[in-house]
Amino acid sequence: MSLPIFGSQPTDNTPIVGIDLGTTNSLVAYVPAAASESGARNPMILKSREGKNLIPSVVSFMDGKPVVGYAAKEHKVRDAVHTIFSVKRLLGRGFDDLKGSLGTLPYKILPGQGIIRIQVGDRVYTAVEISAAILRELKLSAEQALGMPVTRAVITVPAYFNDSQRQATRTAGRLAGLDVLRIINEPTAASLAYGLDRKRQGLIAVYDLGGGTFDISVLKLNDGIFEVLSTNGNSLLGGDDFDQALANQTIHDIRTQWGINAAENATLHAAILEAAENTKIALSSQDHFTLEVKVDSERVFRHEWTVEAFEALVQPILEKTREPCLKALADAGLKPSDLSDVVLVGGPSRLAAVQKIARDIFGRDPNNSVHPDEVVAAGAAIQADILAGRNRDFLLLDVVPLSLGIETYGGLMSTLIPRNTRIPTVARETFTTFADRQTGVDIHVLQGEREKVADNRSLSRFKLKGIQPMPAGMPRIEVSFLIDADGILQVAAKDLKTGSEQSIEVRPSYGLTDAEVERMLLASMDHAEADAVWRRLVGVKNDAEAVLVAAEKRLPDAFRLLPEPDARKIEQHINELRTALKTEHIESIQRASSHLNQASIRLAELLFKDVIAQSVDGNQ
Repeated sequence: MSLPIFGSQPTDNTPIVGIDLGTTNSLVAYVPAAASESGARNPMILKSREGKNLIPSVVSFMDGKPVVGYAAKEHKVRDAVHTIFSVKRLLGRGFDDLKGSLGTLPYKILPGQGIIRIQVGDRVYTAVEISAAILRELKLSAEQALGMPVTRAVITVPAYFNDSQRQATRTAGRLAGLDVLRIINEPTAASLAYGLDRKRQGLIAVYDLGGGTFDISVLKLNDGIFEVLSTNGNSLLGGDDFDQALANQTIHDIRTQWGINAAENATLHAAILEAAENTKIALSSQDHFTLEVKVDSERVFRHEWTVEAFEALVQPILEKTREPCLKALADAGLKPSDLSDVVLVGGPSRLAAVQKIARDIFGRDPNNSVHPDEVVAAGAAIQADILAGRNRDFLLLDVVPLSLGIETYGGLMSTLIPRNTRIPTVARETFTTFADRQTGVDIHVLQGEREKVADNRSLSRFKLKGIQPMPAGMPRIEVSFLIDADGILQVAAKDLKTGSEQSIEVRPSYGLTDAEVERMLLASMDHAEADAVWRRLVGVKNDAEAVLVAAEKRLPDAFRLLPEPDARKIEQHINELRTALKTEHIESIQRASSHLNQASIRLAELLFKDVIAQSVDGNQ
């Protein structure tokens, strides 16, 4: 039974933004209330506080405080153990889920039951807390861009995210100070932005290969109605795997050449991963590229990769996208020839190898006209605009990605809601007892497509008590599943004879307790002012370090081009700035940096003249 779609009606006029919380990069977008000069109200990507469209989904901890974005990304190599990236892959997962990929990350994940915990120095963080830091930066960027507070958002997730991962995303938003009005699937968001531009009708497949996740969704577009017919994917497959393949080959080659196990050195491992990512990006627009890594003070590893060699390396990874695509088409009752378009989404879709596999799977040239990095955030902003009541031209009908059910006798899963059921939805089924005079039943909620309980994901357990003692098979217990528009599940069980009832919103096995969330929220409020001061300190230090590095590099030139007293003065100011940077006194650092800048002006002028003179001599 399906329920009609309805959205929450916001009661204030504060903006609702759309957020693409990505594995590699994140974005925030907004649809302005006023139309542009052309009369259209199109979503716009809001600039980060660093002045960029994209915010790297990287968090680095300096003195125990989080820094997010490009500033954090610079620390991936020089401070690998304190820098967390690709955390989206860890959301809503347990330690056992990652056994095959633990060695691919330079930071430390602690073994144990329940939610994944990450060791950073002497502190331990959850993936939810790291994601909240990224969302907080997106929130602050949106507030700076719009000039007003931002407290409400639509956040996208991979279509194949299970209930635990969706709950974890919502909790991260709450920790970041956001009221998450809707969780929307990434391919569905992309189709909204795609359809807005074209207002097409027909059947489209959205092939969404992100940094850490892969989704395929088949949708029907008809007069502003976006109906998801089916979805499939792999939440542990993405562009990061291309980086890892290049890194693994590099680690193997370094071991073969010099007998060094680079994977055991966190800093070297991080440097290899960064070089691998740069190589992948370069090969999206070049025929060849040299991967280069400084192994130690004496040795540099170099290997020239061609597009052909890279495609051969990643082909087995790309082949893993074929089966989900074919399953999604089968679930929708379609053949590839029935599609009117295949839309590519995600940064890796720029690679020729990705375009080739999509062409091979669907038998047609894919459409890569949408902006692969921005289209999901734009779609989230459109959904936010719909929730704000300003857009009544579109209706979004989404589906549940994985089947939901309960454990029955013999360790079998009984499905109540099959995958690709339209949401919101409710399903009910009646069960009975197995033993005589049984007065309670354990309800074990599961998600997955397998028959055996052990092969599916456990979402939650609760107990229905107060059943009237009767012979086995006599009681009638009604179990109800309700999935809201975010794809989040509520379960109820009722003894139809006694009326005894128990219901819960499913708390995922790998989620945070209410007490943990409350503690984190209180901590963020208690430290908000101190965090703002510290964030300013980090910015001042970063600027001063750039000045210091440039001055140290040019000090020999100072003794060559300037009178010795002037050169000595620059040297003195270098030492003063170096000393100031060891403190946390913002004014002292700024003053020392300014003094060094002033002392270096004459040197900069002479160096510029030197370059011009050399250029003139070279042209004669």
